[in-house]
Amino acid sequence: MVRKASRHVGKFTLTRKTKQLKRSYHRPHPARTIVTRSRSTSSGSFFHKLPPEVFRMILDKLSVFEISVFSMASKEITGYVVDYISTLAWRNKMIIENFHHNTCLEERLTIGHYRDLGLLFKRSTLLLPTKDRLRFIFSRFSQIPCFRLERCLTADCIGFSTYGVFLQTLIAGWDERECHRVFNFLCDHTNLLQKIEAVITGKPGVWWYQELQLRLFCRQVLLDPWSNQPDCQFWLALLLKPWPMVSQAHLLFILYGPLLPEATLGWQDLVERGLPHSSLWDLARAILLLFGKQEVSDRTASSMLTILEELIVIPQPWHVENVARLLVLCGNGLCYTVLASKAVNGRFLEISRLIVYIILVCEKDGYHMSWAVKLVRQICKVFSTAPERFLFIQHLENMFSEVTREIFEFSIAGNHFDDRETFQSLCILLDASARFHAKFLHMFLR
Repeated sequence: MVRKASRHVGKFTLTRKTKQLKRSYHRPHPARTIVTRSRSTSSGSFFHKLPPEVFRMILDKLSVFEISVFSMASKEITGYVVDYISTLAWRNKMIIENFHHNTCLEERLTIGHYRDLGLLFKRSTLLLPTKDRLRFIFSRFSQIPCFRLERCLTADCIGFSTYGVFLQTLIAGWDERECHRVFNFLCDHTNLLQKIEAVITGKPGVWWYQELQLRLFCRQVLLDPWSNQPDCQFWLALLLKPWPMVSQAHLLFILYGPLLPEATLGWQDLVERGLPHSSLWDLARAILLLFGKQEVSDRTASSMLTILEELIVIPQPWHVENVARLLVLCGNGLCYTVLASKAVNGRFLEISRLIVYIILVCEKDGYHMSWAVKLVRQICKVFSTAPERFLFIQHLENMFSEVTREIFEFSIAGNHFDDRETFQSLCILLDASARFHAKFLHMFLR
């Protein structure tokens, strides 16, 4: 009996202690209360309670990229960050104005820094209207000499390319209407349209420094930073739109024409001699950017032909080999459009000379001769009657003889260019003629 009583007493005692422990465990501890961000909004956040000097010390320890991420934490934090980056001390410390570096590593670090600055200003001004965002941002950067036209004379300055990376990072994802406002804002603050007008209304090559500055600014700030083709097309169309066709062709040449080693545009070189395909590739790429996809462009075939016709006579009619090489680089579609237009208008001599030089370019640059044969066959289909087709072929054959004779006479007469180069062109033309006619005859004998 005693054992049972003692066992029951022990059991009862443990049960009471357990209940007491459970009750004491679930009792809230007043010293462990956690203040969340949602609770703190009514009485001020944690950072609101900090002295401004301490908060700035915290921001001073963060990188530009970290501050950009931090600025998205809340609306209140965004306001703190905007105040912080508006100070003169922060600007003097973080907005680097030295763009003349000796090493590639320094250049990469500077460009990366401005990419982070683009993110910071993009995120910290997210709640502002577009006009206010632009005014706030460019008031910090518009006075940097290396970001302005005709203000920096250093040849290896990376100011424009850095500015382009900053701008591309800043406005990536903005809609077309906002990008229009950015373009108008830049034009107002840089007098861009006035500078373009002064250059394109002058004689080519006279204002060579202004031409080069305009090319570098537009290419490195507005065009080249965009890897996406529609974005680049958008900005190029904005640059060309205010001007008539003749001026558009002039501006297109300034932006994408061949650049000589001495940093001047090769206006006369296109007139006097044939240039390699590398000199014309940028210009062909720009033409394809504007007219290669008609479904995304409001430009018609007639406007394309007009610009091309104006382009190949600036400053004087180009060497025919350069015209042919540009058409080959533009591809089958644009090349056929240009030649077919001439064929419809009965310009047999002009189209025949162009085709002969296209065949020469194919041989020189390593293109398949079958492409030229197919092109001629397509042009033949433009003519509705057999006599017209025969007349076209007759002009083409006569032109082979005429161009061959011209190059030979030019070779033996002596000129200021290398005679060996001219004689080599003659040999290449003879080889090209043989290959073309072999492919052409094979097409009919199959």
